[in-house]
Amino acid sequence: MKPIRLSLCRAVAVLGAVATCLVVLPIANAAAAINCSKAAAMCTEVGNSYQVFGHYVGHDEPSLLFDSTVPGSGNHMSYNVTLPRDPSPGNPLSKSYQFELSGADWFGMAICDTQSYPEQVNTCPPDSDKNILDPAVSPNHVGQAYLEMQFYPPGWIPWPTWQVAVGASSCSARQWCAALNIDSLSDNPVTGQLNNSACLNTVGEEYVNFAFITHNGVATGPANPLDATTAGTYTPDPNRDLFMGSGDRLKVSFTDTPDGVEVTIRDLTTGQSGSMTASKANGFGQILFDPSATTCTEIPYDFHPMYSTSTPQTRVTWAAGGYNVAMDTEIGHFQNCSGSVPATQFGIDSSGNVTTCPTGAQETSGPSDPPTATNPNGDDAFCFPGSEALLYHVTGCSYTNTGFDGVSYTPVWPDGNRRHPTSFLFSSPQTGPHYNIQYTNPAFETDLPDIEYANGTCNRSTGAGCSHIPTTDTGAPAQFYPFYTSSWTDTGCMWSIGNDGIPGQISDFGANQQYGPLLSQNYTTKNNVVVARYNDFENILPRNPCPQQGGHGDH
Repeated sequence: MKPIRLSLCRAVAVLGAVATCLVVLPIANAAAAINCSKAAAMCTEVGNSYQVFGHYVGHDEPSLLFDSTVPGSGNHMSYNVTLPRDPSPGNPLSKSYQFELSGADWFGMAICDTQSYPEQVNTCPPDSDKNILDPAVSPNHVGQAYLEMQFYPPGWIPWPTWQVAVGASSCSARQWCAALNIDSLSDNPVTGQLNNSACLNTVGEEYVNFAFITHNGVATGPANPLDATTAGTYTPDPNRDLFMGSGDRLKVSFTDTPDGVEVTIRDLTTGQSGSMTASKANGFGQILFDPSATTCTEIPYDFHPMYSTSTPQTRVTWAAGGYNVAMDTEIGHFQNCSGSVPATQFGIDSSGNVTTCPTGAQETSGPSDPPTATNPNGDDAFCFPGSEALLYHVTGCSYTNTGFDGVSYTPVWPDGNRRHPTSFLFSSPQTGPHYNIQYTNPAFETDLPDIEYANGTCNRSTGAGCSHIPTTDTGAPAQFYPFYTSSWTDTGCMWSIGNDGIPGQISDFGANQQYGPLLSQNYTTKNNVVVARYNDFENILPRNPCPQQGGHGDH
């Protein structure tokens, strides 16, 4: 078997190994903050994980980008969404579920953060294309963060397990929830400095502001990572948070306000709504970048969008992705395990060991026909017994799958088959004061080259070995890689990710070939040396083939 380049021993080392590579400090003794260096798989993928963390951190992110030169398109937009429906919970190993395919589906945009990478400028005028700067021209870019408005599928291990082992945590047995995340990076690429050890040990190199979407727009706990609490910030509350049913139709809107960027979700099926503003009042804050300090300091902060427009130039220059306004599906985490996994919290057992798919068991690819099974390896970690699931009692592991052999890489995505979930349907966004102006150029993108580099099959300098169908840890091509399709629905044209066979399908845009050629992007490294890397494939379409038609949730 070809070895995984990111071994479990190497990953666990950053979790604070105390005896062997499988022993870590119990999570109960750790801070409540989401620490990306501890393999929290929902953190934004940086352009060079090895330079920042010393190991790979991230996940597979097939994305659909939306470009527009209309002022406001980088900070003010609205989408129509229909949430997926899962098959019944009976005989779950013969079916696939949304939590197995994607740990989160999200909409994102670039955000100002003057204490974040590249640490060269201490101002960031919000909603302004004056912030555009190519690293090849100068390292003096404003500080950058990335916002992700994430939807979490129901039915598997309940929150707050994702503090370390994100991948498929659920708020409810049958209902969806959503949260506003803002990822920042404490790194000065010119000097090579990270933040002080007090901050690195508490919140990590990449840190996350986090708040569930609530009915009244008030956060249930401090959003910033230094003050966040397990019970308040990371534990969903069905009485205060917006819970949504499978199949519900939504209107999701973003706008900037004097207090920070605000996201609003209107559930048009139930009539309920929720919102969250990335404001000081909701406990959002920066982490002071001071490498010489002995303590870690939080600065209350209103986070505002960085750019006016959404174009290839309005990227976050520390991120692997090349986008501003985008929809993303986080895949590659879930792997079935045929063995007996001990009861666990946060993927750590009562002795402080990371739970793994045990020796003698098999990791299985899911309900493919026929199913495939191999021996467990280094990415079968942070595993949970099916008995802890809220509805779908499947034993599985949630670590980042750099071996490309989990359920996400099998043809069990939405395709009209009742044993598979229905699609996460979303419209192209609209911008303008009344959300009625179309984005002109969608683009397909995936960060496969960056992950293929992590497993040793892709050269990010030359592009050699980078592929639209990734190589598994056994050396064979993956069974499947999902792609975006457009479909005609009763509310107009909608996008989805999965396989061919979506009801009303219009086009698959060449299936896996839709992701297009390798994308070269410039990154700043130590002493202001600029390097160009292929972290992504990207294909910008000449026009929008699936403009929003109105329909449900029209303003």
